[in-house]
Amino acid sequence: MSDLADGEWRLIREEARSGPMQMALDEVAAETAATGGPRTVRVYRWAPSSLSLGYRQESGTVDWGFCADNGVDVTRRPTGGGGIYHDATGDISYTIAVPAAAVPGELLDCYELLCEPVLEAFDRMGVDAAFAAEKKPAVYQPACYLRAIHPAHDIVADGRKISGNAQYRQRDAVVQHGSLSYTRVPDRHLGVFDTGLDTREFQDRVTSIREQTGIDRTAAVTELEVALADRVGAEAGGWTDAELERAATLAETKYASDRWTRDREDPT
Repeated sequence: MSDLADGEWRLIREEARSGPMQMALDEVAAETAATGGPRTVRVYRWAPSSLSLGYRQESGTVDWGFCADNGVDVTRRPTGGGGIYHDATGDISYTIAVPAAAVPGELLDCYELLCEPVLEAFDRMGVDAAFAAEKKPAVYQPACYLRAIHPAHDIVADGRKISGNAQYRQRDAVVQHGSLSYTRVPDRHLGVFDTGLDTREFQDRVTSIREQTGIDRTAAVTELEVALADRVGAEAGGWTDAELERAATLAETKYASDRWTRDREDPT
């Protein structure tokens, strides 16, 4: 996998944390990688269930009442694209944080490189998944899983989207994170947005790991962790106390703030 395995890598196994904390940890992982610390691959779960808005997404597309009534947290990602409903058990998320100098500068080449372990994980799960062979028009632009399908970074199975992936560069580091659909929850995927779409439209466009293979979630998570770790030679590790303290501050002051989530203003 290029020269990625030349550096020190740590695998942080699946953790359940709030949406603001998960995004803060991504930022901290980037800072650590950029300043000579270990590179990070990690798998995580959003608890409670959360909606992550794409960086440029208008907050007016959100059904804030539905989110409040159903206990869905809302935060904003530093990456672009549409919003993603991350169900506490129906979503499996991952992050790769690496120094920018260790990956291709061309965006599409970087996607291809960093998505390799994700595709390997699907193969280990028994899911016949691949980059989309062709573009498809959007069903509902504000929602990641219903946006136009792009062969560069959208992964499909049985002709339907099963994973969305996004990247950003920060402080001389590249962060790629993505969502793997373990099981579909159409009413909540659509309910978090101000849309009148029928759930059948979601089901026709999106599939899931469980639908494709029946593998249980714990096993699917393990296969993703193994694939990520194997491709870069990562050893099991964890966050330092300083990283957790920094992330907690970022989560409170930035990723949980209305200025960031609703207005896209970085209060830090």
